[in-house]
Amino acid sequence: MHMAKLAPEVYKAVLALEIASRKGLEPSLVELVKIRASQINHCAFCLDMHTKDAIAAGESVERIVLLGAWEESRHFYTEKELAAIEFTEAVTVLTDGFVPDEVYEKAAAHFEERELAQLIAVIATINVWNRIGVTTRMVPGHYKPGMYKA
Repeated sequence: MHMAKLAPEVYKAVLALEIASRKGLEPSLVELVKIRASQINHCAFCLDMHTKDAIAAGESVERIVLLGAWEESRHFYTEKELAAIEFTEAVTVLTDGFVPDEVYEKAAAHFEERELAQLIAVIATINVWNRIGVTTRMVPGHYKPGMYKA
């Protein structure tokens, strides 16, 4: 299924959300968040895209590979990145129906309120893309860095 062709209004709306959500956040942080959410959601297409974009932007392969085990490799990330990664997991999974207060407070301690709002938007947006990618069986491996940059 090709969402952009079959539901162009929806695709454009999510793309607009994507563009708006990134404003004011460090691009490297955005890619780490997108990679971590995509790992959790098992979205191979988004993992392919965001790891390639992160590497093209100068992110190290080591940090990308260790992202799935960030709790055991904390020394590779800044405290701000760790707060964002943990927050990403809490917002993405929502197993208990809410983001734990301590996770929210940790993120709020590292991000100004406007940045935190943007971070929530980035996490929500990658979760939308992941659900589209997984549900429509988007095939990884064909993405070139920057291919879909808006």
